[in-house]
Amino acid sequence: MDDPTAHAEALVEDFVKDLGVLKEEIGKVIVGQTEVIDDVLIALLAGGHVLLEGVPGLGKTLLVRTLAEVMDLPYARIQFTPDLMPADITGTNIVVENDRGRRSFSFQKGPIFASIVLADEINRATPKTQSALLEAMQEAAVTVAGERRPLPQPFFVLATQNPIEMEGTYPLPEAQLDRFLFKVRVEYPDRDDLLDIFDRTTGAETATLRHVLDAPRLLELKTLVRDVLVARPVAVHAADLILATHPQKEASPPEVRRYIRFGASPRGGQSILLAAKVRALMHGRFNVSFDDLRRMMKPALRHRIILNFEAEAEGMTPDSILDAILDHVKP
Repeated sequence: MDDPTAHAEALVEDFVKDLGVLKEEIGKVIVGQTEVIDDVLIALLAGGHVLLEGVPGLGKTLLVRTLAEVMDLPYARIQFTPDLMPADITGTNIVVENDRGRRSFSFQKGPIFASIVLADEINRATPKTQSALLEAMQEAAVTVAGERRPLPQPFFVLATQNPIEMEGTYPLPEAQLDRFLFKVRVEYPDRDDLLDIFDRTTGAETATLRHVLDAPRLLELKTLVRDVLVARPVAVHAADLILATHPQKEASPPEVRRYIRFGASPRGGQSILLAAKVRALMHGRFNVSFDDLRRMMKPALRHRIILNFEAEAEGMTPDSILDAILDHVKP
């Protein structure tokens, strides 16, 4: 009879090995940004989507393209502009004529029918076009002309936006922001990383990437994530962290009651727990720790709490308030 513990340990060991090889290949192209890469991979394995925020030139598009290449998955880039229409994303029915001259409708798939979709500068498109992603991100399907069409699996959306250039943009509504598992900030590299970037990108040699993970194996890893154990005290701590984002709760820290208008929904708690399960596996464990939860709180909640006018006037950020919550709510 097989030992269940030994079997679980073998699964975790294989998970760590596959993720290590994947990160090694990505590291051939992407310099530094270790935390960003980890967060993107965690969201992918948790079955969620990512909103990448950073100024132009930090490698957001390159990261997405590299991820698709090393995983040998169909990749599509959608450049969002004010004149982009929903049909440009989902596809549309077109009239075709056969050899006998008979005409019929044929569905022409849009770029959304890929496994990894880059929605570049998503806040430059109109709300009508932005909403075309909602059903795809939530249901992994699109409806065109009354017919529901499933998207390929795995399906992963990474959207980018520039935080400093707001002219001619359409801020994402809260309902769409909530569809993203994570909001990840891409920061400037330090001097050593910057010099490494110069060496890699201005010379004659280019990195050769290998396909190290395919779609079937990725789906196996995503299935394993759901089996990771969460002890009751850990789940209780996740609930306490979510409740602490609500200003009407007496147990909330003063910063929350003063600066937050609306706190995180239960979906925020689900996001933290799922992401924490992936992080536990990445560290060779089959159970979630308090540290896993607390590490995943910022990327999972920074786009799910809504600040009031006073917070904006005083220059408060979601991250600073989440730090206050982490200091206030202890395991």
